[in-house]
Amino acid sequence: MSDHIFTGSAVAIVTPMNNDGSINYDEYGKLIDFQINNGTDAIVACGTTGESATLSREEHCKVIEYTVQKVAKRVPVIAGTGSNDTLFAAELSVEAQQLGADAILSVTPYYNKTSQSGLVRHYTYIADRIDIPMIVYNVPSRTGCNIKPETYAELAKHPMIKATKEANGDISALTRTMALCGDELDVYSGEDSQAYVITAMGGLGVISVFANICPRESHELAARALNGDFKGSFEMQKYYIELMDMLFSDVNPIPVKAAMNLCGFNCGPCRMPLAPMTEKGFEALSACLAKYGIVK
Repeated sequence: MSDHIFTGSAVAIVTPMNNDGSINYDEYGKLIDFQINNGTDAIVACGTTGESATLSREEHCKVIEYTVQKVAKRVPVIAGTGSNDTLFAAELSVEAQQLGADAILSVTPYYNKTSQSGLVRHYTYIADRIDIPMIVYNVPSRTGCNIKPETYAELAKHPMIKATKEANGDISALTRTMALCGDELDVYSGEDSQAYVITAMGGLGVISVFANICPRESHELAARALNGDFKGSFEMQKYYIELMDMLFSDVNPIPVKAAMNLCGFNCGPCRMPLAPMTEKGFEALSACLAKYGIVK
């Protein structure tokens, strides 16, 4: 690995389920190969899109272990290990390292939330216990907890806190973060709709839901911006924005799993409390996929 965890597009990969809710590892292996064969630059397992909130600890570790073994060093494996319980997040991060993950992705504490000083304490406690890089994940729309630029500057001092997956939608705040942190903190877009903007600003790419169905396109969008072809990257962003938005027309990962099933994968249902799409929502998703020529 280079000094960066990855550059380009990392897929926030779904966790395919059987109809009884158990994990479908045969299909998961096919998804991993599909991603790597189509240009994905890293695999993020057990993230929000992977339904980590409904995985037991045993399942969580088994999915990470399977991912590491199936990927077999072809691309970096980033393991989602975040929790609102600092001790549990640290334990899971250590286990992910022991299982062979190349990096961890750690979401801000949710529900109980915390202060900015609490965020520093939380992430420092975890980072002190691992020897692989951490990507902190800022998604206040889900967690109710936002990382401020000054807090990022403090976190970036830790040698294991290498990057952020930024999904707070605040480009002005991100600009301040990048000004304060400089080369000490890599930035990845946590929203497909901002992949071009954040990469053009100096970010290193995107951690993508869209890549589940369009891995090559997501890779190319990021690669163009990274290579200075900003016009080409922006044209791709504009072209695919309707599809990206459609994948968030319901709670993630409900639409992307439905889309993948329509594409011929066997990803199954989401675990409760997530519910199937409405008939109207499903019809709109199907029509959007057909418009892009992804399904007939």
